[in-house]
Formats: sequence, C-alpha cells, structure tokens
Amino acid sequence: MIEFQNVGKTYRHDVVALKDINIKIEKGEFVFLVGPSGAGKSTFIKLLLHEEKATTGKITMNDQDITAISNRNIPLLRRSIGVIFQDFRLLPNKTVYENVAFAMEIVEARSRDIRRQVPMVLGLVGLSDKAKKYPNELSGGEKQRVSIARSIINNPSIVIADEPTGNLDPDTAWEIMRVLRHINQRGTTIIMATHAKDIVDVMEQRVIAIEKGTVIRDDKKGVYGYED
Repeated sequence: MIEFQNVGKTYRHDVVALKDINIKIEKGEFVFLVGPSGAGKSTFIKLLLHEEKATTGKITMNDQDITAISNRNIPLLRRSIGVIFQDFRLLPNKTVYENVAFAMEIVEARSRDIRRQVPMVLGLVGLSDKAKKYPNELSGGEKQRVSIARSIINNPSIVIADEPTGNLDPDTAWEIMRVLRHINQRGTTIIMATHAKDIVDVMEQRVIAIEKGTVIRDDKKGVYGYED
C-alpha cells in the first residue's frame, strides 16, 4: 500500500530532514509515528501528501510511484488520502453538515450522493444531532469529530492524523481514538503522528520512531519510548 525505498529529503542550506527511509505499510494497518520535535515526522507526512518532493529514493502508494507523479495528478492523489489536523481547520461560517459536505463538493460529487453520504458519516462519528450547529457551538472533541468525518467522507484508503488529540483533554482524546480505531477496523489505513505516550502505550499498535531523520525503531506492537 505504502512503501518508502531509500527515501531522503534535504532542504535548502543542506538541512537533512530524512535520510535512507525504508518503510512498508500494509493496507488496513494502524501506525503511530513518534519521535521528538524536529525528528522528521512532519516531513514524512508532507512527502505522502506530495507537499514536498523526496530528494532521493522512491515512494509508492497504491501501486503508484508518487515521486514521479505529474502536477496535474496531485489533486487526484490527495483525494485518496484523508487528513485530520490538530487545529481542526473547520470553516467557521458553515454548519457541521456543510463542513463535511464541502469536502464532497470539492470533488464534484452529485448532490444526491452528498445528501445520502453526509448523514451516514455524521452518524458514524456520533454527530447526527449536531448537523445544524456551527463550529463555535461545538466542544473541542466535537470539532475534531467533524474533522474526522470530513477526512473520511470521500472514502479514502488512507487517513493521516497529525497530532489529532494534541488540543484535547485526556477523556476527549480517548473518544477520538475510539472513533479512529473504528474507522481503522472498517479497513482504512491510519498513520498518526503523536506525542501522546499514554495512547500509544495502551493501544499496542505498530510504532515507527524517527530521530534526526532516521527510523530508529519499527515495532509491530510498540510503545512510545520517550519522556516528553
């Protein structure tokens, strides 16, 4: 599903963000990406989203070499990836329903498909009763569930969660993790960058640890392994 082969990324002024990354992530895996700030996690994610290009090596996603993808095909690539952000990034002047529907409108989905799909996904994340609310009327956990609904509305094969619990209290964070686990159990591959030691240790999923641009640990049922 996803494979990094000898991938490196060097920014201007010879700043090495990643070097010699060799990773294979299978369909349906739940992977935690951990490491100290500045380790290279954000660059790893940007390479998957083609927000940055690898300096060396090859990245394959769904049997496609995304390091050689043309600019016109980048939007199509990104449609196969859902993204969840730490700061939610909801549109303040749109309701919960409209925020999620907007992700379908961007890909020119039919109106009848939007009317059918949005309520189903809001039900999946437990927000059926919040469809007409605006972001400023929601709690942090509810906002993040809207973000999750938006990320999966177009049935992506991969969801990338970038510190999705970073702004949430512990109880709410676990609510979000239960939603993500449910989505993963439905077959979606999830890659989650996090500093949440307790979550990583309890969930016992695959853990890829990056330090100074290098993968130092890749454990099938791993632990966080840092004292942040």
